[in-house]
Amino acid sequence: MKTFLILIMFIPLILFAQAKHPLTVDDLWSMKRIGTFEVSPDSKTIAFSVTSYDMNENKGKSNIYLINSDGTNLHQLNNSEKSESSPKFSTDGKKIAYLVDDQIHTCNLDGSDDQQITNLYTGVDDFRWSHDGKKFLIISSVYPDCGSQDCDKKTDEMKKETKADVRVITHLMYRQWNRWLNGKRSHLILFDEASKEYYDLNYLMHNDVPPLDLGSENDFNFSPDDKEIAYTMNPNSVVATSTNNEVYVVKVSDIKKDEKAPAKKISESKGNDNQPVYSPNGKYIAFTSMLVPGHESDQQYLILYDRQTGKLKNITKGFDRSVSEIVWSPDSKEIYFTANNEIFNSVYKIDINTGKIKLILKDHSNTGLALSNDGKTIYFKQQKSTLPYEIFSMNNDGGDIKQITNINKDLLANIEMIPLETFWCNGADGKKVQSILVKPPFFDPSKKYPMIFLIHGGPQGHWEDDFHYRWNTELFASKGYVVIAPNPTGSTGYGQQFTNDVSKDWGGRPYHDLMDVYDYAVKNFKYIDAKNTFAAGASYGGYMINWLEGHTSRFNAVVSHDGVFNTESMWGTTEELWFPEWEFGGTPWQNRKLYEKWNPERFIQNAKTPMLIVEGAHDYRVPEEQAFQLFSSLQRLGVESKFLYFPEEFHFVVKPQDARFWWNSVFDWFQQHKK
Repeated sequence: MKTFLILIMFIPLILFAQAKHPLTVDDLWSMKRIGTFEVSPDSKTIAFSVTSYDMNENKGKSNIYLINSDGTNLHQLNNSEKSESSPKFSTDGKKIAYLVDDQIHTCNLDGSDDQQITNLYTGVDDFRWSHDGKKFLIISSVYPDCGSQDCDKKTDEMKKETKADVRVITHLMYRQWNRWLNGKRSHLILFDEASKEYYDLNYLMHNDVPPLDLGSENDFNFSPDDKEIAYTMNPNSVVATSTNNEVYVVKVSDIKKDEKAPAKKISESKGNDNQPVYSPNGKYIAFTSMLVPGHESDQQYLILYDRQTGKLKNITKGFDRSVSEIVWSPDSKEIYFTANNEIFNSVYKIDINTGKIKLILKDHSNTGLALSNDGKTIYFKQQKSTLPYEIFSMNNDGGDIKQITNINKDLLANIEMIPLETFWCNGADGKKVQSILVKPPFFDPSKKYPMIFLIHGGPQGHWEDDFHYRWNTELFASKGYVVIAPNPTGSTGYGQQFTNDVSKDWGGRPYHDLMDVYDYAVKNFKYIDAKNTFAAGASYGGYMINWLEGHTSRFNAVVSHDGVFNTESMWGTTEELWFPEWEFGGTPWQNRKLYEKWNPERFIQNAKTPMLIVEGAHDYRVPEEQAFQLFSSLQRLGVESKFLYFPEEFHFVVKPQDARFWWNSVFDWFQQHKK
């Protein structure tokens, strides 16, 4: 009887466990996504944006929430029907500024006294609030030859009225990522709230502030006394071939109406310099810097600029990781920063006087660092393979980690996901390669499971411990697959030399690494069904899918998403020419042999593996003609192939219904080719 009662007691627990289900596409799009956040000056309140998506409406909406820094009192700032973003506290902590309809609004912390502060025809893309609360730094896209909002408006009206539907192009670069530039440039504008005057710091300049690419999310800032402004800009006339972002400073007193502000360049490298951040005591500007021009994935160092002496100092010269985002300690003695570190985005701190670096938090993917007013607590966003971004806190030595928000708690409680694992094996030249392994939900080690082999983009990128909303490893595993995601030669987080070794060797060591990982996995993990293996990749990962199509028959079927197929024609149609020219050692006429050597099109006659091809019409990084050539080739060769063409998408598939169609198509493609 006693045994029977014990079993009866456990039945509800068994039923609860079985009630969980694998992650679905609809689950993914039902999750709320935390955007930027800011901590109040007294460190008692956190403001953050949350985006929710409606599958039927096929779009998202952002709202601003407040929560106490101890995790209590979560509430929405207001009940606006419009999207709100980019919350920022005033220095006294009594007001919040944020964006609505591309204009800055302010309100009290209870949502009352909402006021529209700006009325720019060209709108506000991003902004900073001065420390005295009297001014704003604004980013807005303007016609550089106009010099006034009235002219910007009239120019747009004239374009709408013309009967000729044409773009007149006279320079590089004319489009970027997923948009045509249409003659506009991002300018930095100072707004004086009292006088309602706008001052364009880049008056009549054809350069973008912040730069079109390779900058940071922190590329313009006020000094602590509001008397100076630092910003990032690429000064070159042809930015399509240049990574030369530079850091500039300008005195606020020198900013005049309808005049270019007299800025001073403080960076020296011909590589990519960005992210100027003033120390709280006003003595230094810290910024990140790459030394090698043309190399967008060179190591990024942390540089200190002494504002009194004008001297620069590289304080991370001996550190073999690239510094990402940076934040000062309140006493200006230390800088906290993030860096790719194996499969993680880890948190470090450095003593600016001794150069001593300490790893504060290694695990998972961490970003958005902010410090409390006393410097004892670090606030940050963290995600991992089983958890979307949430806001956390920890002591400044990495201890006492606490989760502050838990906005997807109820949804996640019903989903079965197994945390990722990693393994290492020998790759090309005997170098060790780390890979992520994700097992399917309700995993049974006695069973055999098909495998999905994922190849990351970049090529200077990495698979990490994150909750990705497009290439989600847990969702790939959800249909009963073991997922293997290797970080081969070229991956970040394993030292700069490992990253550098992919350049000019696209189909060499990375391909050997990947095949070594594949062979190791099917040999050593007995639960992998070697007769049913599949591969998928995007961007450079798509390139590698196209490359292995002509070099191996290991896989039942593959997916090539926005992948390079013809290296020579890709050079002529992509927008950022510095990228292929660095990766292949020049233009096609300067180094044609290397373009030909690593060109998947040269080996397509060997193709046998069924391929699903995906392309977005507005992908200007790896343009659609790459997919057209690939599909035509496979069809002419009689190789089974299917082409998904998204007329409204770009390098990424971001609309909810498009994404659902994408996931279902990928799973259907693999299912069709199981043996």
